[in-house]
Amino acid sequence: MYICVLFGKMIHITRKESFNAAHKLARPDWTDAKNQEVFGKCANPNWHGHNYNLYVTVKGEVNPETGFLVDLKWLKVIINKYVVDKIDHKNLNLEVDFMKDKLASTENLAIAIWDELLPHIEKEGAYLHSIKLYETDNNYVEYFGN
Repeated sequence: MYICVLFGKMIHITRKESFNAAHKLARPDWTDAKNQEVFGKCANPNWHGHNYNLYVTVKGEVNPETGFLVDLKWLKVIINKYVVDKIDHKNLNLEVDFMKDKLASTENLAIAIWDELLPHIEKEGAYLHSIKLYETDNNYVEYFGN
C-alpha cells in the first residue's frame, strides 16, 4: 500500500477569465444532414458564438514568505498569454492553433486549455488542479487532467 504524507497545507486558488469565441460542431466526414441530426443548431453552417467563462484552479502549498500559493497577477498573465489572447474573438475551428483538427466542443476546448496551461503553471511550483469552462450560464465542463 502506498501512503502519501503531506507535511504542508494544500490550498486551491482560482482565477476567472472571460472570452468570446465562435465555433461550429460538425464532423467533416459526415454529411450536413448527419451533422444537423447529431449537433442540431450547433452545426449551423454560418457558425455561432458564446461568451465563455474560464476558471483555472491551481493547488499547492502556501509560501510562508509571501502568504500566497501563487501571485494571482502572475496567473492572470499566464492564462491570458497562453489562452485568452489566442482565443478571444476568434473562430475556434479556423483560427486557434491549439484547436486544429479537433471538434470544437466545450469538452475538447477545456482539455486543450489544460494542455496549453500545464507546462507554464507547473514551472512555478503550483499544480494545475482543474479547468472549469462555462459555455452558457447553464452548461459547463470541468476537467482535472488525465
